[in-house]
Amino acid sequence: MKRKALVLILCLALIASCTATNESGQRVNTGFGKAMVGVVQLVLSPLQIAAGLLEGIASIPYYLSTNVQEINKGMIAANAKITLDDTYESAYGKRINAVPETGDTGELFQRMKHASEYFQKVLHRYGVPNADNYILTSIDTANAKGYTLFAVVYRPAGAIRVIDKYDGATIRNFESSDRLFYEPYARDVNGKPLDTIIDWAGMPREFFKTQKAQALLLTMAANSVANEKRSPEYWDIEKRWIAGEFQEITEQKMNAVKNKMKISD
Repeated sequence: MKRKALVLILCLALIASCTATNESGQRVNTGFGKAMVGVVQLVLSPLQIAAGLLEGIASIPYYLSTNVQEINKGMIAANAKITLDDTYESAYGKRINAVPETGDTGELFQRMKHASEYFQKVLHRYGVPNADNYILTSIDTANAKGYTLFAVVYRPAGAIRVIDKYDGATIRNFESSDRLFYEPYARDVNGKPLDTIIDWAGMPREFFKTQKAQALLLTMAANSVANEKRSPEYWDIEKRWIAGEFQEITEQKMNAVKNKMKISD
C-alpha cells in the first residue's frame, strides 16, 4: 500500500507540474498532463500489452499499474520474444512466480553502466550475437527538471574517442567504466559512424525509480533488439532535448504511444 501511495503521489505531482494557468486564473492540463491522467489506475488488456511491446521503451509508464504477473501473461499471449519472466530470471535470478506483484526483489540500478550490465545478461540469455555491444544510455541535461532521455544503443567499440557533444570541440576518450561512455555518439573523432540507435524515450525520472519499471526497461529494450528495431530520428530528438525541448518531446512521444496502445483519457 505504501508503494502504491508513493506512485500515486509522484504521478499527481507530475500531472500538477504539467498544468498551466489560463487568463481567469484556472488551472488547465497541458497535453502531457492529459497523457498521464489515469495512469495510476490503468490496468492494461492483453491487446494493449501487445501494442506496447511494438512501441518499445516509451510505453513503460502505461504498464506501471498492472502487476508483473499479469504483464508477463500478456507478453506470453503476445508472443513476446523476451518476457518479464525471462528478464527477472536472467538479470535478477528470480522466476516471475517468486516475485511479488510489485516486482520488487531488492535490486535497483542507479547508473546506466549498471543498467547495461543487467541488459547484457538478458541479451546473452536470449542468444543475441555481440550482446556486450548493446548498452543503455541517458542524456541527463534535464535531470534537474525531472526528465531523462533514454536510448538503446548498439556500439561496436569498448572504448571510444569522440568530440564533446556539448561544446563541439573538446576531444574525449571514454571507456566502459566512464559515466559519459553511456551517452550516444553518432560519430567518432574521425567522423566515422559509431552508434546505432535501436529505441529511445523521453521520460519523467520518477517513473524509473522502482525495480518493476527498470525490469520493464530491460524487457522492452531487449525486445527492441530482438525485433531489429531502429530509430534514426533519435539524433534530431537529442539536439532538441539538449536545447531545452525536453517536455515537448516527452509529451509528443507519450501521446503517440498512448494512441497506438488505444488508451483513452
